[in-house]
Amino acid sequence: MKSILGIGNALTDILAVLPDDTLLKTYHLPKGSMQHVDMETGDKIWAALKPLGVKYVAGGSAANTITCTAIFGMPSSFIGKIGDDELGLLFKSDQEQYGVHTHLLKSEHSSGRSMVFVSGGNAERTFAVYLGAALDLVPQDLKPEYFEGHDYFHIEGYLVQNQALIRRAVEMAHAAGCIISLDMASYNVVESNEAFLHDIVERYVDIVFANETEARAFTKIEDPHEALQEIARHCRIAVVKTGKTGSWVKSGDEEYQIEAWPADPVDATGAGDTYAAGFLYAHSLGMPLKVCGEVGSIIAAKVVEVVGTKIDIPRWKAAKKEIRELIAQYSK
Repeated sequence: MKSILGIGNALTDILAVLPDDTLLKTYHLPKGSMQHVDMETGDKIWAALKPLGVKYVAGGSAANTITCTAIFGMPSSFIGKIGDDELGLLFKSDQEQYGVHTHLLKSEHSSGRSMVFVSGGNAERTFAVYLGAALDLVPQDLKPEYFEGHDYFHIEGYLVQNQALIRRAVEMAHAAGCIISLDMASYNVVESNEAFLHDIVERYVDIVFANETEARAFTKIEDPHEALQEIARHCRIAVVKTGKTGSWVKSGDEEYQIEAWPADPVDATGAGDTYAAGFLYAHSLGMPLKVCGEVGSIIAAKVVEVVGTKIDIPRWKAAKKEIRELIAQYSK
């Protein structure tokens, strides 16, 4: 089976259910917002959360994708940076239990974390993010042997702000003969790195994943279907995800609208990461473009039914059965 390597922020999600809004007010965290915090504030918040009872889940966009490809059975590896601490060990062991081969470099700073506060009757989520060690990944950390032997190389858009790192990474991946995929990850990252993104997509990236706001930021085109046309002019495969209405996929003259797979959504976190995993897995099997989009849609529908980014075993079993049946139809 074909193999995949990912690069991204090695973050651990720390989830806590709050009895009230006191802690949010103490640390000036508007409910429903996502705030970046420094190490001192991050440590204080973590200490305040521990007595409430917390759940630790290894996360980060590319790490989520690579964990899913490993569960699908693809030989999967990940490059990131962690601290020499409890959260770093947790992140490493979490990836390894799913069969991911890790290149986790060490930093003198604390491991990155995303503290997730669930509050109120509607389970509203508020984030305080300390990137920490994840920010310390530098071009000099990358080695050609990390890339050798891999068929795919997947990048999360959050890293694009470190332009020197990403340029070196795509150059090495290209030299190793990898198919390169990029998940744009965030419209504000796209807006602030527009020229750089256009350059690397044009020169190196084969597959682009974007949601509607990211596609709009990249193309300056409002309509997602028209934005898809523009993105597809610059790479081999363009994917624009449109939430509840599904996604659009295009390669050359081939184009499909993929319906969203039926689901009972409770939390959209991780839907894009798992869609990318499903798409790349199907692509690695040589499936037609439409099937790649449908496999992405199936697995994304499972993650929105759980809180967080980890799909439970019954849903994984259901997804694999549905995917096998879908692939069998096209293999006859």
